Amino acid sequence: MEYRQLGSSDLQVSALSLGTMTFGEQNSEADAHAQLDLATAHGVNFIDTAEMYPVAPRAETQGLTERYIGSWLKHQRRDQLIIASKIAGPARGFSWIRNGPRINREHLNAAIDGSLKRLQTDYLDLYQIHWPDRYVPMFGATSYEASQEHETTPIAEQLLTLSELVEAGKIRHIGLSNETPWGVAEFVRCAEQMGLPKVISIQNAYHLMNRTFESGLAEVCHHTHIGLLAYSPLAFGHLSGKYISDPKAVGRITLFPGFGQRYNKINVPSASAAYVQIAMQAGLDPAQMALAYARTRWFTASVILGATTRSQLLDNLASAELTLSAEVIDQIDAIHKLYPNPAP
Repeated sequence: MEYRQLGSSDLQVSALSLGTMTFGEQNSEADAHAQLDLATAHGVNFIDTAEMYPVAPRAETQGLTERYIGSWLKHQRRDQLIIASKIAGPARGFSWIRNGPRINREHLNAAIDGSLKRLQTDYLDLYQIHWPDRYVPMFGATSYEASQEHETTPIAEQLLTLSELVEAGKIRHIGLSNETPWGVAEFVRCAEQMGLPKVISIQNAYHLMNRTFESGLAEVCHHTHIGLLAYSPLAFGHLSGKYISDPKAVGRITLFPGFGQRYNKINVPSASAAYVQIAMQAGLDPAQMALAYARTRWFTASVILGATTRSQLLDNLASAELTLSAEVIDQIDAIHKLYPNPAP
């Protein structure tokens, strides 16, 4: 397993990391522990979770993912692992989380204390804002509408509270998720202006059918030394090819209708089929090809794997050794030009 510096921090994260949002819904506590054991045995040291998990989000299961990780983590060498979690923002409702989560002092303090308790640890290596407190187009929406602006907690105030959590020893570093170029730049500007801790990472969707990161975000993250934690690298299973032969195959898309709205786009079936065909013609596993592509981009710090079975996770972990040929890269870029970002 390769290890990479995460942004401008001292954290060395595995190039493949373990996402956990299935723990508590599609995976039992025993399944969760087995996945964690398997991943760490293959060199994964970065484990990502969130207070809102598992998905699909429900009041009855909220927090189970962190609890399952916590019951495993208490038996591990904590200093050998990099644990990340996220605070939920207001954009998606979730009235069962503090009567509607916000990114302000009250909610940040309550959220971190809840996560630490469930995870059975004294600190988090990385604490991320799951999505902005302000309005931004997300999860399939692509157009910014100024008329949708609403009251929001100023970014400077969010950073000030996060810096207090750093000083208290509850978190080591700060990260963003589902953020925009303006948002990243503003967090960096406020930190520099106020002498506060700098954001070190951004966790955004990145995969063969969503390469939107490569424009504005890649530029701003390059200049500000912020690393990408790429989530959904298989586009909710579309890039594995399983939905081509069986549109009703078991997966989050079929188990939770409406949850993957960003993939209900006109060119997704054609684009995913084209990428799978490239892999098959090259003698590659389609999922491993997609993961290897995301892992080998210059801006990627780590690719977050999400699996529900041992065999899926093993196959995904094997992609750590795969290097794509120049011919395969050229073919991928040709499909990207034909179907640019069909699932943003």
